[in-house]
Amino acid sequence: MDPAGRDARRRNPYELTDESPVYVISVAAQLSGLHPQTLRQYDRLGLVSPDRTAGRGRRYSARDIQLLRQVQALSQDEGINLAGIKRIIELENQVSALQARVAELQQAVEGAAVAMQQREAQVHASYRRDLVPYHEVQQTSALVVWRPKPNRKRPE
Repeated sequence: MDPAGRDARRRNPYELTDESPVYVISVAAQLSGLHPQTLRQYDRLGLVSPDRTAGRGRRYSARDIQLLRQVQALSQDEGINLAGIKRIIELENQVSALQARVAELQQAVEGAAVAMQQREAQVHASYRRDLVPYHEVQQTSALVVWRPKPNRKRPE
């Protein structure tokens, strides 16, 4: 994934997703409630990085519009400066990437555990059943006599 969170491997190039760059700057500005010049400034600062056409025109995705709204809310409602907002966005992207990596590692661990259990079952199945373990007995001169208890009832 690139820093903007877009997946470079799209299954169908005609499939529209949240990451599909479809909005020109004027439409993105209208949808986000911001001035087009503000969008250009955010792009220069690296807060929101829209895709570019061959002619270098900006194309915004639905995810970019959502991010623009988030930047506006953090700036206006929370009073966070643009440098702070940029850091927040970077940290959120990092957390998302780490969560995805943790999920991958959990799947790998689960797969390894299943493989280990299967291999263990194969080893147990390969044991020869016709062999009996031999334990060497110490030779002693002791004599053990067994006597039944007198008050025990005998089965009839």
